[in-house]
Amino acid sequence: MKKFDKERVLLAVAGPVIALAVAFVLSAIVLIASGKNPVEPFALMFEQATFSDIQVLIVNQASMYYIAALAVAIGFRMNLFNIGVDGQYQLAAMMTAVVGAHLNLPAVIQIPLLLLTALFTGAFWAGIAGVLKVTRGVSEVVATIMLNAIATSVIGYLWLPTVFGVKAGNNNTTGEMHSSGWVPGIDLGPAGEIYGLVLLAVLLGIGYWVVLNRTRFGFDLRASGASETAAAASGVDPKRMTLTAMLISGALAGLAGLPILMGDSHTYNLNFPTGIGFLGIGIALLGRNNPTGIAFAALLWAWLDVASDELDFHDYDKEIAVIMQGLIVLAVVVSYEAVREWGLRRQQRRVGAELAAGHVLGAHNTKEVAGR
Repeated sequence: MKKFDKERVLLAVAGPVIALAVAFVLSAIVLIASGKNPVEPFALMFEQATFSDIQVLIVNQASMYYIAALAVAIGFRMNLFNIGVDGQYQLAAMMTAVVGAHLNLPAVIQIPLLLLTALFTGAFWAGIAGVLKVTRGVSEVVATIMLNAIATSVIGYLWLPTVFGVKAGNNNTTGEMHSSGWVPGIDLGPAGEIYGLVLLAVLLGIGYWVVLNRTRFGFDLRASGASETAAAASGVDPKRMTLTAMLISGALAGLAGLPILMGDSHTYNLNFPTGIGFLGIGIALLGRNNPTGIAFAALLWAWLDVASDELDFHDYDKEIAVIMQGLIVLAVVVSYEAVREWGLRRQQRRVGAELAAGHVLGAHNTKEVAGR
């Protein structure tokens, strides 16, 4: 491996490692300040990760985090901040559950139909923000935040018994989906069952890498994100790329809730996971928008969520994991900036050394010619 490639790998790894180390240290300081043992909570959570049933829960939860983070990462690569992933995925899950409860087609038709319902619902909701940005210059951050609130209201309306809602005690539901829309999981016996759509998350990660790194569209997307002016000079329409990126981001967001919807709950109700879209932002940052890095970050986040439940049984607050997740996000921003500055200084020193070496060589050659 060339020296330059080694430095790139080092810079890519240094950021997440520093962020995690800083987050662990700061979390320990918080525990000490609250009069708690700074080591035992982490030991308990690490112990949980050795149990097969916990591992299954981590993988299942990570699959949803991973898809949501990919949706955020697509926006990041285009220099867009799609903060509306949470509303997009919840509305898409609701509409998918409604379709699944009211249509009963053969599985070979029903499952693709439900996937397309989620995909198009998420894309439509994100597309509203995309259209507002390219036609009226409205910030996608403001638009998607407002759309999150509107999505919540739309879901509340669809839950009405006079619309699509079905009351189950004190719970609002969409009714159970027909079994033809259920996706069977991977049965691991006593350990539990891995959602079947975990495989979808894997395929989406592979597709994300291929599209961004091996296609003209991916190059145009990255070029537009780096510099709209330069991209436009090369024939790329920045507005079209902005809208396309928002549509793709929303489509991926729409799929984020399907692993649990089609693999476990089979209905959309008040107990459906919330906040996954916001977690996807931190996961995408920690994974540096790289599909492999995002996978490890999603597993880390899922481990913190799942393993922290054990803390309640040992007189520790499970919110320790939430504090650590917040500290990770803060540490990511600081550490990446520090690593970037370090990398720039190394490049400047290397270029300076090469120029100095070239100057010395040129002077030496000049003396040889003069001596002849």
